[in-house]
Amino acid sequence: MDRYARWNALLELLTESGRVTVEDAATRLGVSQATIRRDFDQLAQQQMITRTRGGAVANGVSYDLPLRYKTAKHSAEKQRIGAAAAALVAPGMVVGLNGGTTTTEVARALAVRPDLNSSSADGAQLTVVTNALNIANELLVRSRMKIVVAGGVVRPQSFELVGPLGGALLREVTLDIALLGVDAIDVQLGAAAHHEGEASMNNLMVARAKRVVIIADSSKLGGHAFARICPVERIETLVTDSGADPATVRSFQDAGVQVICA
Repeated sequence: MDRYARWNALLELLTESGRVTVEDAATRLGVSQATIRRDFDQLAQQQMITRTRGGAVANGVSYDLPLRYKTAKHSAEKQRIGAAAAALVAPGMVVGLNGGTTTTEVARALAVRPDLNSSSADGAQLTVVTNALNIANELLVRSRMKIVVAGGVVRPQSFELVGPLGGALLREVTLDIALLGVDAIDVQLGAAAHHEGEASMNNLMVARAKRVVIIADSSKLGGHAFARICPVERIETLVTDSGADPATVRSFQDAGVQVICA
């Protein structure tokens, strides 16, 4: 297990219990106590945890972990979701993508499709509009698509650009389809994000899109987050994984949302 995988596992343990000892963490992760002490010290330096004598406690930010600590969670499901969401994209479209681990998988799936890396029959090139630096980088180094990046201030947690600078650009474009990762989606409350700046940028993508597709693994279905992105009535399709609760899936279908379980 590499360092980032250990840090992710430690943060997950703290999310579950709020407190963990060096001895317990070493036993559960199968590494030495000296390694856990170093990990705790480094996480504390980044203000991800608070060190205590003999262990560590969560410091209240683990609900919105930086992207690099979340990539291991539900990774197989997210890869399947990414492939299914990318299949909704046709050559020549203008596609909106926000940031997050699941949209990163969408970007990777788009990048390896040969039909999207050349001009369509009418000469139109696939265009991706994103407010996420990592998404732009994934596509820039792997594909020949046209990449448009909305400006703004970078959020280190998600690599997303937020604020009025990016909003000005988004108001001037039209998207054929918006593929949006979310922190939570509920039939009554709609799609939501933990951070209000991200929710605002995502809401602008929704407003400029002909079709809105929410991509979320099953752990996010029925969940709540601080800032709403859009109501469920604005969502055409939900792409999730096969572990989704059938009753929850039916509730979205009854609300008029097409559900794809990858």
